[in-house]
Amino acid sequence: MRSRSYGPDLTPPWKKPKPVPEVEAERDLVVEEVETGFCGAVVRVEKTPEGFTVTLEDRHGKLRVFPMEPRGFMVDGAVVTLVRPRAAQAGPVRPTRTASGSVAVPEARARVARAGRIYVEGRHDAELVERVWGDDLRIEGVVVEYLEGVDDLPSVVREFKPGPGRALGVLVDHLVPGSKESRIAAEVAAGPYGAHVLVTGHPFIDIWEAVKPSVLGIGAWPKVPRGVAWKDGVNAALGRTSSTGETWRWILSHVDSYQDLEPALLGRVEELIDFVTAPGSED
Repeated sequence: MRSRSYGPDLTPPWKKPKPVPEVEAERDLVVEEVETGFCGAVVRVEKTPEGFTVTLEDRHGKLRVFPMEPRGFMVDGAVVTLVRPRAAQAGPVRPTRTASGSVAVPEARARVARAGRIYVEGRHDAELVERVWGDDLRIEGVVVEYLEGVDDLPSVVREFKPGPGRALGVLVDHLVPGSKESRIAAEVAAGPYGAHVLVTGHPFIDIWEAVKPSVLGIGAWPKVPRGVAWKDGVNAALGRTSSTGETWRWILSHVDSYQDLEPALLGRVEELIDFVTAPGSED
């Protein structure tokens, strides 16, 4: 028989978890994510198949996305559960900046693609450019395609036939003096289409190195011995047992904005976008 003096739960009141208040994730509300300690202002709330997520922006402009889990955040030092703002029924809270740092234009439609193009060396390069500059490229109508390798560049240029209103920008890995990449770039620049082609690049062995090591929680990118495939060597040095494709997805998941990338890459991509969108570059 149950005592009439007690309910079915005999846990003493002082041992019961205190109720956690629900707080609406209003724009500019400053919160701290409990697990990671990341602190930032709310810039966006979105619905996903798994539930709602909140995007926070810290004082350095770094963006991070977190699931809105119960007891997952702190406001003014108190644990809370973030919930979707009532006002959000009319639409999500949107950021004021794109991942590249440009002013966001939330209602802008993607522009019809220009005749000009940007080519990047490799699928990973294309995915990184899309992640950071994708919104800007769609507004500008710039399509990014990838080269299987820099050796294919001269034939790609001949087939593309750059010209007035049809500029071609190319981003190359490891473009340093004396390298094979620099010789091919010089060949293209001296060719019949050189005036309408801009070949530029970053000094990194691979686009992975363009991601700041601190973003991944490491002090520096590993030094890989000669004769060892660079990505395989990095995997081994980091103690990862996954494939290089899975490691790249792990790296890319840590990139939220331009601030997660090295300046040596940022300037080159911006230069290419300016080149193919300059006045007179359209038909």
